[in-house]
Order: sequence, then C-alpha cells, then structure tokens
Amino acid sequence: MSGTDGTDSGGAGHLDPATEAFVVHRNLLFTVAYEMLGSAADAEDVLQESWLRWAGVDLASVRDRRAYLVRIVTRQALDRLRTLGRRRESYVGPWLPEPLLTTPDVAEDVELADSVSMAMLLVMETLTPTERAVFLLREVFELEYDDIAEAVGKSLAAVRQTAHRARA
Repeated sequence: MSGTDGTDSGGAGHLDPATEAFVVHRNLLFTVAYEMLGSAADAEDVLQESWLRWAGVDLASVRDRRAYLVRIVTRQALDRLRTLGRRRESYVGPWLPEPLLTTPDVAEDVELADSVSMAMLLVMETLTPTERAVFLLREVFELEYDDIAEAVGKSLAAVRQTAHRARA
C-alpha cells in the first residue's frame, strides 16, 4: 500500500493514520537520529520520544507528514546532543560513534545509515549540534532550506549561513 507521499508503507495500511505515517518513515527517521547522534541506542530513544510527540499531533494541521516527522526527530536529537555534549565535556578522548550491528533484526532499520562513512562522522564531530543537523538534513537527506529552518527553529537566512559554515 502506498502512503500519502507515494512511499511504500510495507503493509502498514491497517494502522491508524498517525502510526502508519510513522511506520512508513521510520527508516528515514532512525537514520536522521543515528547520523546526528552516532549511537543506535540514542537514536532509538529519540524515536520513542518523537513517537510520543507525534501521537499527540492533530494530523489535520500537518501539511507534509514526512517533513513534520523529520522536524520532530531533529529537534529531539538536538536536545539529546546538547545533553550528551554536557556529559562528554569531561571525556578527554575523541568521540567516535558506536558501530551499528548488522544482524538481520536491525539490518533493515539501518539500511540507510551506511550512507555516511566513519570519516564523515569524525568530521561532523567538529560541528555544533545545529551545524550538524543542518548539514545532514541538507547534504545527506536533501531537504529544502525552508523545511530545515522549521526543523531547527532558525530563520531561512540563518540556516543558509549555517549550511555554508558547515560545508567549509
């Protein structure tokens, strides 16, 4: 069955519309969270928090469910990064993302996560959380600047400037 944006729902058609939208976009949402956080466990936590927020949204007011879900996940991941950043300030070594397990149980969930190499993750560690989010959403997930601005809560001009700085 196809979702409202033409994506395959993978048989999720018997679910309520909010659950179906979340299931349809789960791989993308997990990948956004994982690429921002570098941890599958943190990404799963962000997805759970995002689901709780999404479950309370009036779907009639949502123009683009995919963009709205990415915005929720991005904001949750930014909050998590800020929290993790405070915890990592006392750690003296470089932060490296944990490797993803590729057992059949999680392989489907992380299929898109292979798009960014370890070198890219190391470079991204030098970016601020907002720069990282803007860079990923634009360069990896090819979102439009206006959708990114909504996701990170910044003006369009600020997002364009942040994207330029992140690429430099």
